[in-house]
Amino acid sequence: MNRNTPPSPKRWAAYGFLALSMALAGSYVALSKPLVAALPVFLLAWLRFGIGGIAMVHWLKKPLGEAPMTRHTKQLLFLESFLGNFLFSICMLFGVSMTSAVSAGVIMAAIPAVVALMSWVFLKETIGPRIWAAVACGAIGIGLLALTRQNAASTADASRMLLGNLLVFGAVLCEAFYAVIGKKLTGTVSPKRICALINLCGFLLMTPMGLYTALHFDFGAVQGASWLLLLFYAMAASVWTVWLWMSGTKNVPAAHAGVFTVLLPVSAALVGVLVLGEHLSAMQLLAFAIALLGVLLATLPGRQTHAAIEPHV
Repeated sequence: MNRNTPPSPKRWAAYGFLALSMALAGSYVALSKPLVAALPVFLLAWLRFGIGGIAMVHWLKKPLGEAPMTRHTKQLLFLESFLGNFLFSICMLFGVSMTSAVSAGVIMAAIPAVVALMSWVFLKETIGPRIWAAVACGAIGIGLLALTRQNAASTADASRMLLGNLLVFGAVLCEAFYAVIGKKLTGTVSPKRICALINLCGFLLMTPMGLYTALHFDFGAVQGASWLLLLFYAMAASVWTVWLWMSGTKNVPAAHAGVFTVLLPVSAALVGVLVLGEHLSAMQLLAFAIALLGVLLATLPGRQTHAAIEPHV
């Protein structure tokens, strides 16, 4: 392919899937704050997987023409669910509840860099200067966004915030592994079936803790608005974002796709402003602009080609 050839319509569609996936992910991360206040973390995660499983039960069946899964593929599916669903949910929900928006924003800005690094290490993908520049823009943009909100974190308990920060960084690592493993899986399993299978694994992993919590929880104390928010959270986290991400990464290298994860903290902050009533300053607007510049650097046609490289198994 000519180096100056613009991305194909299929590639642009993949960009759209990836961007929408991360925008939805950011929205449900932000909206998980009121949910964690209404429901215990393990119960919330268990109900999320259960609702998602009901919505995707018809996706579990193997499509015609899809080859039987090898043992290696089954192992990757388990890791995808354990890291990207089970551990990510625990780390992010507990972390967001314990740390400040400032710290969470700065830490989540590291997702594209961690994804790129893991893609280079595990998938042997070539990481070009424009992708690294895009990663830098994302980190700078979200870092500025977070630094403008330092005052909100100044009164928090230091030890609690430290633990929360470590948990959010754990979620960053889980998200990076999720992106890299997902790239491997889309070569052999359909995106819809990946969604259903990893959600089922997540439900089974969360059942012991979720069921125990449910037996000791007063469901009558939960308001109707929280149940509606739970329904959105479950569908967005278990179904929509996963299918969109898997569909996008099928036609985009994992490191390239990882740049779009910058939209997760951007979306989370926007939801905080538009839904939760937080103030948006001029500096925060500048931070959004720099972060989105990173996405443009990664997607606009240029001299560098980022062709998908087959993973080395």
